[in-house]
Order: sequence, then C-alpha cells, then structure tokens
Amino acid sequence: MMSLKKFLISVFFFIIINIISSISCDRSTTLQENTLENLVDEASGTGYDSQAYPSYWSMIDDSNDNLEDLIEQSTDDVLTLKSSDQVAVTTVSVNDFGAKGDGETDDTEAFVKAWKVACSSKNAAVLVVPQKIYWLKPIRFSGPCLSELMVQIVGTLEASDDRSDFRQDGKHWLIFDSVRKLLLDGGGTINGNGKQWWQNSCKINKSKPCKDAPTALAFYKCKDLIVKNLKIQDAQQIHVSFQKCMNVLASNLSITAPEKSPNTDGIHVTDTQDILITTSIIATGDDCISIVSGSEKVQIMNVTCGPGHGISIGSLGSGKSEAYVSEVAVDGAKLIGTTNGVRIKTWQGGSGSATNITFENIEMLDVTNPIIIDQYYCDSKKRCKEQKSAVQVKNVLYKNIKGTSASDIAIKFDCSKNFPCQGIVLQDIKLEHEGGKTAKALCNNINFTSIEVVSPICSQAKR
Repeated sequence: MMSLKKFLISVFFFIIINIISSISCDRSTTLQENTLENLVDEASGTGYDSQAYPSYWSMIDDSNDNLEDLIEQSTDDVLTLKSSDQVAVTTVSVNDFGAKGDGETDDTEAFVKAWKVACSSKNAAVLVVPQKIYWLKPIRFSGPCLSELMVQIVGTLEASDDRSDFRQDGKHWLIFDSVRKLLLDGGGTINGNGKQWWQNSCKINKSKPCKDAPTALAFYKCKDLIVKNLKIQDAQQIHVSFQKCMNVLASNLSITAPEKSPNTDGIHVTDTQDILITTSIIATGDDCISIVSGSEKVQIMNVTCGPGHGISIGSLGSGKSEAYVSEVAVDGAKLIGTTNGVRIKTWQGGSGSATNITFENIEMLDVTNPIIIDQYYCDSKKRCKEQKSAVQVKNVLYKNIKGTSASDIAIKFDCSKNFPCQGIVLQDIKLEHEGGKTAKALCNNINFTSIEVVSPICSQAKR
C-alpha cells in the first residue's frame, strides 16, 4: 500500500509540474540575471552573453509531506483523495501471467501480457515485479497507455546472453515507447548481462566489425517520466537512454559496469527537453552522462562519476551533421579517476551549436582531463582531415571547479580555427597536478575571460 501511495503522490507531481515550471522559470531567470550581472562588465568584449545562460523549471520532491497530506487510505487498494475525488488503482503482477522468476525460465511473454493489461487499465495501474530473478529477451513496452502507470521493480531483470535473441532489434533490450505519466521505481536491479557483447566489440577485438549493441533501458518519446531508486548494471552498451522525451526526472540511480567495458555510457540524453538527473552514482566504461543533439534544458545535480569518461556534451557533428545542444547546467558533481571531467566534444565538418552551458561546484580527484573542449574529436580508425566547418561552442561558464589532475594539462581548450569558442568564462578555478605540482592550461582559438582566482590559466590564447 505504501508503494501505491507513493505512486499517487508522483501522479500529483506530474499534474502540477507544468504549472510550477512556468512560475519557477520566471523566478530563476531573474535570480540568475542578478547573479551574473556583475560578470558582464568584466567579460565585456569577450563575446560573453549573460542573457543566454540557462534558467530551469523546478522539479518537485516527490516525497513532499504536503503532497502526502492530500491522500488517505481507504479499503481494497483504493486511495481516497481528501478533496473527495476517488482514484482506483489496478495492481498487476508479472507472476499472475506465468512468470517463474527462477533466473532460468524465459519470462518474456509473461511480462508482455502483464504490460498489456496494465497499459490498457482505465484506472491508474501498478505493474509489480516481485523479488525474484527474471530472465528476459528484448521487450518493447509500447504506449500510449490509458492512465498513469507505475512499474515497481523489486526483483532483478536479467538479459538473455544469447545474442541471437536480439536479431529483430539489435539496439534495445528493454524499451518504453510513447508512454506518458510513467514511474519506474522499486529498488530492484536491471542487469544487461553485457559480457558477451563487450567481447565482440571492435574496441576489444580489433578483428571484429564495429556494430551497435543493445541499450539496456531505453525511453523513447516518453513524457512526464520518473525513473528512480534502481540499479542498472553491466549493460550491453548504453545503460539508460532518453530519446525524444520531455519532462523527465532521473534520481537515485546506481549505474555500474567494468572500467574496460566498451561504449557503456551511464545515461545518454538525445533530443530530449526538460530533464533533471540527480543524486546518482555512475561508474562505467564510457561517459558518465552524455548529452547529444536536440537536447535542451538539461540539469545535472549531485552526481558522482568514476571510473569512466566523465560528463560529456557530444560528440556533436559527426559525418558532417548539424547538431544543437543548449541550456545545460551541471551543478554539483564529483569525478573520481575519470579520463575526462567536464567535456564538450565535436567533430570537424559538422555545423550547429553548443550554447548556454554551465559547469559549477565540481570536485575533481585524479581526473586526466578535468576541463576540456575538443573541437577536433576523432573516434575513428582513420585520421580525420581538417574541415572548414565546425559546431560553434559559445557561452560556457566554468565556476568553482577544484581538485587534482592526473596529467600536466588540467585545462585544454582546442577550438576550431574557423569557429573559435566564444564567451567562455572561468571563475574560481583551482586545479593542481597530483602531488601538488603546478598544472598547465592550453588554449587554442578561444575568446575567454577569467574572474577571481583561476589556476591554471593560459597566459595568452592562441588564435
């Protein structure tokens, strides 16, 4: 019953978030303008634009006591709203449809049947995955559903390790497609069982062709989505992906894979708007969080990363493509032993822009490239030739970033000759080489300003 109560609290969250967002956006814009107003004079002439820095809609804590006060328990799994409206909840268990949960039997069909019943319920529905181990082939959980839906994962979902099971869809294992007002919760585990896929990756076995591997948990065209209190581990490739989604909260996630597992990004955000990623621990073999084209209003708070490749915007512009990312804020992060800290990476020959980005309140411990903009990114077997066009990087603020670099170069801005980085601001930066040695900064083709103490800093930007 407590889980159902929490679910209905989350339903309220969905209903009022759009109202609150418009109010909080106006308020946060005003506060941010005041905070950055003093920087404008110091940054004048550098291309810095304070009005372009992002403001964000506020997320509501779904455990808010005020919301709990709106709900009281009745009988027979019906929760009664104190406003006299009644909300009936339909509970569906995968075990009711034949799932064994013994870790050996194929439970795929039981999950498919349970989903169809839950998704077609006219009442708010809870799909329960009890505390057992369920062996699953690829599943597409398709919407739209008739009402709000919670998937309560208490047990463990384990992917088939037979690669032939993925012939129909080699890019996804579990995917939620076009579902609105969806909550995934429960404290359970999603295990991608990725070892077979890693061994057949071209990055591990150079004789193998480079092919996509499945994303363990994907959300496609979902709106008003909460994913929280879950463990996602050993994905075949990407662990969690949000594509073409809107209004997303990802919270209290534990995402892990071996350091050498290839392309196992923790959270991948693509073509998604209004997303908050918070209070999560991510330790994988690739990017902790990657944000690519079409994404805007992305907020990351209180995450811990490492090992892995750090927090990345990009790559952008591969294959001469047009790419746009804007209004990204990372506020509160700890990176431990990662190959990169906060990175923007773009391919030569692309077009578009990465703009209005903030990295602040970040701690680096033994990070190889703590701060980096790489407009010559080239993840290819062949050497990438220099191109005339590039994705424009503009209006990026680095503030209160401190810690240690595992390499001599703690700050590296390698920007395009034809499209120099513009409006780059560094404020209150202190990065040292391990052992207290002096670190260095390299800056090419960049228009920047520094405020307060910044160390290391380029004495002169090369252009």
